[in-house]
Parts: sequence; structure tokens; C-alpha cells
Amino acid sequence: MGIISCKQSRSEEILKAIPVKDNPKKKKIIQKPTDIVIKEWDSINKKNAIDFLIKYGELNKETVVLLKTRLGNIKIKLYTNTELHRANFIFLTKSGYFDTTCFYRVVHNFIIQGGNSENMNTLRYRNKYKHYRIPAELHNNNKHKYGAVAAARDWENNPAKKTTPFEFYIVQNKKGAHHIDGEHTVFGEIISGFSTVDKIANLKSGGDEWPLIDVFIKAEVVQ
Repeated sequence: MGIISCKQSRSEEILKAIPVKDNPKKKKIIQKPTDIVIKEWDSINKKNAIDFLIKYGELNKETVVLLKTRLGNIKIKLYTNTELHRANFIFLTKSGYFDTTCFYRVVHNFIIQGGNSENMNTLRYRNKYKHYRIPAELHNNNKHKYGAVAAARDWENNPAKKTTPFEFYIVQNKKGAHHIDGEHTVFGEIISGFSTVDKIANLKSGGDEWPLIDVFIKAEVVQ
């Protein structure tokens, strides 16, 4: 069973070269992506996502995020061997995106999935950031163990396994979910709040696996 993104859009790679406007007195020069100076931290989009996250990660080294819910708190430790995903999760936390979302999918003895909602502000964030995608970071040995935190992705027309930046899931099965190892980027793990994860996973849900009573998220970087 795959973990898919609720929001589908075509991914675009970062431009290999960025042409500067013609100047009749000078030859056209080519500016490499590494020369880009990010002046505004909420300006991420499809074209600059990789450079943006690399730079953001260099300036924001935090690795621990606290998710507060009505059923308790969940503390997440982000891995440093998935730098793009770590930087992205920190960025979305600090930008306030996750505060517009909830745990919208619960599958008992499998996963709980968060990072989306029916809140219009959630959609505004996604549109603002142009529904960018993140390259898979599968070069490590991160596994879908109990408490693993991983990124959702589209399964159709996505051979590179690029992930959505907005939606994540937590493995609730104590035996793990190793049948999807290598299919999704695992970028962190739960270090406290396992009982909260279980409470969320045990909620009653509709046919779409959405809890009948929303579990909204309040996220903050703590370390």
C-alpha cells in the first residue's frame, strides 16, 4: 500500500542555468544556480526549490519539531542525512504552514498521515509556494520502523519518486512498514509521543480514512 499525496501536480527540475537580461554593451552572461542569493525566505517555488532548501538548511540547523494536538504532543527528530527534507520540514514549520493542517488520514496498525486539511489557508500556502516537489533522498539506510516519519508522494507518473513537501506520515505499526522501504523518503522519527500516535490511529474515520473529528496540528521548532 502506498502513501500518496492528496494534491497532484507536475514536478519541475531546477533550471541548470539562469540567463541574465540582455545588455547591448555586454555579452550575455550565465548565472549558475549556486550564485542565487535568497532574499526572501517564503519565496520557494518549483524552479528554485533545491537551491532554496540547501541554503535554508545551512542557515537553519534545527532537528527537533514538536507537534501539538488535542490528543497530546508528538516530538519528531529529523535526520541530518536527508538534508533537503529536514530543511523543508523546518521551513514549513517556521512559516506556519503546518498550523493550518491536521492529521487527515488514519489507518490503524499502519500509519497516521498529516499536513493537509480543508482549511482554505492550507491551499493558499500551497499555491503561494507553487506546489514544488523535493527529490527523493533514498541514498541512506533509513527504514520504515515504528515511529518513522516519511514523506508522501504521487505514485503515478513519478519514476524518480519525488515527494510532496507538504504531507508526511508516521508509522504506527510496532513491526514497522518495511514493505514500503525504498519507496518513500524517511526523514525522521518520533522520540516522544508514541501514545498520542496510537490515540490518533484509533480514531473513528469515514470511508476516506479521514477522522470524523479533526485532529489539528500546532507545530514549533524546539531544538
